Amino acid sequence: MNDIIDIVARLRERSEDGSKSDRRLAQLILDDIDFASKAAIADLAARAEVSEPTVTRFCRGLGCEGTRDFKFKLAQALAVGALYLNPAPLNRDAREERTLQAICDSAITAIEQLKPTLDLGAIAQLSVRITESPHVLIYGSGGISSMMAVELQNRLFRFRINAVSHIDGQMQRMTSAVADKSTLVIGFSVSGYARSVVDAVMVARQYGAHTAAITATPSALAEAAHIVVPFQTYEDSHIYKPTSSRYALLAIVDVIATMVAENMGPRVIEGMRRIKQSLNMLKVDDPRLPLGD
Repeated sequence: MNDIIDIVARLRERSEDGSKSDRRLAQLILDDIDFASKAAIADLAARAEVSEPTVTRFCRGLGCEGTRDFKFKLAQALAVGALYLNPAPLNRDAREERTLQAICDSAITAIEQLKPTLDLGAIAQLSVRITESPHVLIYGSGGISSMMAVELQNRLFRFRINAVSHIDGQMQRMTSAVADKSTLVIGFSVSGYARSVVDAVMVARQYGAHTAAITATPSALAEAAHIVVPFQTYEDSHIYKPTSSRYALLAIVDVIATMVAENMGPRVIEGMRRIKQSLNMLKVDDPRLPLGD
């Protein structure tokens, strides 16, 4: 359980509910986590005006093995979430215009950063495999990758490709267990370490399925897949807005879908015509609308 301790949350609890010395020590650490993660126990005790044994007891009371383990967890917290520990102050002047500008600029930047790094050879290989596969399974979990798995299914069914997405970990494992040589399994993971997706791709591969991943490299998912489309996120310091990497990943999905459609050629047109025709039942008779709602 030590591996999943949120040391910052425990410090904040102790700063409010602990003894007098614990509150003082916890607040001192929260005010300067960088110092606390590097300071000797004697320096930490002196700054907090407590004894060294008090610091040791404090660390153990937080669930750490000792001061060394405590400082290691502080360093981890800084490495992972420094932006969220010391956020830049908000400028609330002209907030609406500033927010719109930040969202639009970040989306454009994310796609522009993607363009020179995108492995078009890997995407071309994947698009051919999709075109030739009788059965396509698409996996993703989490906030971004699950959305991309569903979106790729949304793109492919229009070409009458038998594609099914799963964002539930149990369903990913079960469906991968019935995969065979006729199956293509595609996994999305921004980090490359989404356990359910990695496991499902590995299970499918042992039964002879072809596998592909849109993910970070190096990573566990990249190692598990036959075809890898590398994807690297580039985040800015604006922690109040959603991640802009979604736009870049969506661009990859669109590139894959376009290449698949071009591989298949005119035979995709009839399916799309039928979809457009069926939408007339909704009394939406506007040819400018997209192929769907």
